[in-house]
Amino acid sequence: MPLIHTIEPQDATGELAKIYEMITSMRGNVGNNAKLFSTSPELLRQQMEFIKYYMKHPTLSMELLASIRILVSSGEDCQFCIDYNTGMLINMAKWTFEQVSAMRQDPKSANLPKREIAVLLFVIKAVRNAHGINADDMDTLREMDWSDGDILDALNHGTRMLAIDIIFNAFKIENL
Repeated sequence: MPLIHTIEPQDATGELAKIYEMITSMRGNVGNNAKLFSTSPELLRQQMEFIKYYMKHPTLSMELLASIRILVSSGEDCQFCIDYNTGMLINMAKWTFEQVSAMRQDPKSANLPKREIAVLLFVIKAVRNAHGINADDMDTLREMDWSDGDILDALNHGTRMLAIDIIFNAFKIENL
């Protein structure tokens, strides 16, 4: 049971009920990750807008984004997020569990194009040591035709995942 009060879909009213309906139409149910934000419907709405933005991102693939989330969450030991995103890669991208495990051991072995691996490594480096990023890192990505906007979006995704990991771990989200 999480340490923070959560509201079940059948008990939701007002804005929260509307957001839960939207989540149910997108995913089929309201998961514990959404319920954790239920005491602050505005934060849940913002989280859903964030997710929608990345679902439609023109250049950052679902596989790349899920890989970012897994590797950031691995650093924070957020089992809920690791399992959720592993399931996405296995069920939606048809990766094997072994491919996900290999990526977690060595991010360079991710089942992604070389160009996406470069962005993945950049995000992980920045999340672990932002001061370690330098002009050469940016030049490498630009030479691979990544725009500054894409680089910013990828890093923003990774840093937001770090924040989510902290929230999920602090409030003990249940891994169901």
